[in-house]
Amino acid sequence: MALLAHLLRLLVLAAVLIAAPAVAQTRSNLPAAERNAIQTVIESQLGAFRADDGERAFSYAAPNIRGIFRTADNFMTMVRRGYQPVYRPREVRFGDLVTVEAALVQKVYVTGPDGSRHLALYVMEQQADGRWLINGCMLAEPEDEV
Repeated sequence: MALLAHLLRLLVLAAVLIAAPAVAQTRSNLPAAERNAIQTVIESQLGAFRADDGERAFSYAAPNIRGIFRTADNFMTMVRRGYQPVYRPREVRFGDLVTVEAALVQKVYVTGPDGSRHLALYVMEQQADGRWLINGCMLAEPEDEV
């Protein structure tokens, strides 16, 4: 049930971002240090994917994601099967950090291993200790890159 609820929330966020970007989102006004911390988490997870280090990649997942997948092996199986553009990106470029329906979403433009271009929407969650973790990622068609 938690998986279904989480997937529905991610789908709603993605739909809002894609269907009505001008209305649905506002640029986040987080301080530069926080934006950098978010990008570092995403870059670190991408590096772990490149190294096939499932434990390290899974360590950047928020508690909700960890609860859904339970093990690094399950998580990596899902990433390998459904997220090739972030599992083996040829190119990565960070876009805006936006707030969508109270969720913080980092836009990341990726070129997949086959040359296809995607917009990866990373939903971020700040933990009680201040760390940022990834609470989901949705792949979408890239919008006009800025």
